[in-house]
Amino acid sequence: MKPVTIVNTQLFSLLINRLCHQLIENHKDFSESAIIGLQPRGIYLANRLKQRLEEITGKTIQTGALDITFYRDDFRRRDVPLLPSVTNLDFSIENKDVILVDDVLYTGRTVRSGLDALIAYGRPRKVELLALIDRRFKRQIPIQADYVGKWVDTLSSEKVAVEWRETEGEDKVILFTPKEHE
Repeated sequence: MKPVTIVNTQLFSLLINRLCHQLIENHKDFSESAIIGLQPRGIYLANRLKQRLEEITGKTIQTGALDITFYRDDFRRRDVPLLPSVTNLDFSIENKDVILVDDVLYTGRTVRSGLDALIAYGRPRKVELLALIDRRFKRQIPIQADYVGKWVDTLSSEKVAVEWRETEGEDKVILFTPKEHE
């Protein structure tokens, strides 16, 4: 069986737009809000949201990137050492409403690491979670997204990959079954 595209470029754009309008509904002018993408792949979504929100609202949206490498619970359990990414938070998160962003929510472990890393930079008033894709039935930690682009029901053996125009040349989401990624 070949990989299946579950979100094409057109639907991808619609999902981004819908997420932006939901954020506007809850955050109004974004003066007390910040969007923070989890490295490595959540930053693409955070930047895309920032770009679209600024087009819609005409406001500047504070956006940053958060590296979670040393906060992961499997950091020392890997054969190959993890290389950290860049954290870029050129604003204070103290007393802000933070929207933590990742491309795929699966077990919840990445988000847990992101929350730990975030607290090292201050105490936000509120933290919300936004995920483009939510693989909702495989949580290992009780974490739920406040904003979801699309829910995808998958088997544990399947893989969901978000491809970005910036890195893979096209915006889409692909589902791989076990035979395709062995």
